[in-house]
Amino acid sequence: MELRVPLTVTPLHLFLPFLLLSTTTTFTVSPSPSPYHTLFLTLGSNSSASTHLRHLTALPHIASSAANSLDASYVLSSLPFPSHSTFYSVLLSFPLFRSLSLSSPLFPFPLVQIPAASDPSATFASLSTPTFLAYSASGSVSAPVAYANYGRVEDFQLLHSLQINITGCIILARYGEIFRGDIVKNAQDAGAIGVVIYSDYKDYQKDLAFPAGPSLPPTGVQVGSTFRGKGDPLTPGWTCSANEEECERKSVKEVVKEGLLVRIPALPVSGKDGEEIHKAVGGQVAPPDWQGREGAPVYQLGPGPGLLNLTYIGNETLRTIQNVFGVIEGKEEPDRYVLLGNHRDAWTFGAVDPNSGTAALLELAERLSKLQKRGWRPRRTIILCNWDAEEFGLIGSTEWVEENREMLSQRAVAYLNMDSSVCGPGFYASATPQLDSLIIQASKMVKDPDNSSQTVFDSWVSSSGSPSIGRLGGGGTDFAAFVQHVGIPSVDMSFGDEYPVYHSIYDDYLWMEKFGDPMFQRHTAAASIWGLVALRLADDEILPFDYVSYALALKSGTEEIEKAAIGIPVSFTPLYKSIELLNKSAFKINEQKKDLERKFWGHKLRKNQGKIRDLNDRLIMAERAFTDRDGLSGRKWFKHLIYGPSQNNNYGSKSFPGIDDVIEAAKKLNTTHALRSVQHEIYRAARAVKQASLVLNGGLT
Repeated sequence: MELRVPLTVTPLHLFLPFLLLSTTTTFTVSPSPSPYHTLFLTLGSNSSASTHLRHLTALPHIASSAANSLDASYVLSSLPFPSHSTFYSVLLSFPLFRSLSLSSPLFPFPLVQIPAASDPSATFASLSTPTFLAYSASGSVSAPVAYANYGRVEDFQLLHSLQINITGCIILARYGEIFRGDIVKNAQDAGAIGVVIYSDYKDYQKDLAFPAGPSLPPTGVQVGSTFRGKGDPLTPGWTCSANEEECERKSVKEVVKEGLLVRIPALPVSGKDGEEIHKAVGGQVAPPDWQGREGAPVYQLGPGPGLLNLTYIGNETLRTIQNVFGVIEGKEEPDRYVLLGNHRDAWTFGAVDPNSGTAALLELAERLSKLQKRGWRPRRTIILCNWDAEEFGLIGSTEWVEENREMLSQRAVAYLNMDSSVCGPGFYASATPQLDSLIIQASKMVKDPDNSSQTVFDSWVSSSGSPSIGRLGGGGTDFAAFVQHVGIPSVDMSFGDEYPVYHSIYDDYLWMEKFGDPMFQRHTAAASIWGLVALRLADDEILPFDYVSYALALKSGTEEIEKAAIGIPVSFTPLYKSIELLNKSAFKINEQKKDLERKFWGHKLRKNQGKIRDLNDRLIMAERAFTDRDGLSGRKWFKHLIYGPSQNNNYGSKSFPGIDDVIEAAKKLNTTHALRSVQHEIYRAARAVKQASLVLNGGLT
């Protein structure tokens, strides 16, 4: 999982008049919740979730390692229904040699995380892969240090405006606002020859350090990937199965040339080491919002006088990864798939990221097995997915989606993701908008794990005044290939948002037991909401999708992007008109659903399976219509024209990413061609929205 940052969110109270109207049509599929769904809620076991997590996090288990293979076997053996694995040969990255030192006087950095002696996981901490940034370029550089805050484009623009020349420098940047791969790419584009990224105490040590408190210890280091693409770097859009003797692959040089792999060496370091480097940097004093916490040394911009010597030698090598699946075949519609997914691999022990989600998935599977023994069988097929190599670039899920793209495009109902299912209190959800109402309904049926007198929905509302549901434009976890490449309705959910020991050796069972979820009640609540959403999608005769929410979300997104285009002579009228068409089509199909339920309820409804199938297919395929075979300009893997990552921040979620990309270019270039590109992207998005409305209507023009 990649670290969350604020996403585009839709506060539901803004849409209340519309949601009241549409929800009454969407959620009258049955007079009351299915008895099996109610029973599902009573079967949760926090002790089972705890047991699974303890087993999964016993050893560090980076992708392709022996320990990760043991965890795959554990997941396979724990799934109580037919299961299987798929294997792929992919390019992974590991460190061979690292060193970092300051010159004059010589100060070598140990680049080692020190485990707490009282932590049971300390015995195995040495088995973790040394701290590194995957896919960093190999090289040895010595240069003055310059400080670039969070390494954003605007940070480098400020340095340029202050006439600070960083060409040939090594950049010191801190984690926290954008994807680490974009930090390195931005530094590279600004002329730097190396990058050091650290976890600033201001952001990662707001409480006592672990194990006394939840914060990152002084020697804690956030590791991660710098790959700016999705899936295996060498097979974009296709796959290489592990048993294939011959397979087409790009070269690493080609991927570097495309800008998806960086060209300069980079290393992550601790807050302690970052502070030591700051002491060696002189020059202008950094702006107030670039400074550290109270008591930290004054941050200056440099470059120099301190000189850093940075060496990184990496090993990019083909390795075999393993995805695991469990399948519950549907009774009436076995060719329609509801998919639930979580990844298994971790940089170290992975108690939060990702194995809180794996533990919830296995606990959920146990409940579904108990339902089966009491006579339940889903209408549609449920597939539980446990991905590998997510941390390197969503590789396991992306390879599988690329391999099964046509089948998924025809048959997938929805993909429901939980990566780090628990890191603290509070429920968070992001989704494609037709699933908003379903998530809310599920949250109303599950008790708040931190206050049994209210529901998750109640606490969700009380914390923000209205449940805010984010969108899935960011590229941080395994929903990306489903939404952004194929156009499958998707959800990503968790309890807790950010946590300070992310991607370090301190993300272990003890941290979870003390701070993340001491009673493991949040794990069972996560499994309950996850399972309820899946059960509704698998069992309801008429799918509980609401595209009125989608039209309203698109209108809000258009208003936002239009503000960004102020001063550019373009018209958003075509997009607004298409959204109005979608809104009318959404109300129309809701009325058709209501009419079917009113006329053919019960056994009569079952005599009209052709009409139900047609209506459901329109609800499923409307999301596909938001994709374009040519993809985003310059980023053709991303097919979805509504939701995708920002060009300069893989974490960032953007509505209409193609329009956003060309707006930024038009502001810089101010040429006729650039202005025409903005209008062209508006028309492209408008055509996609119109296609979705036509799909909802059914029939041909």
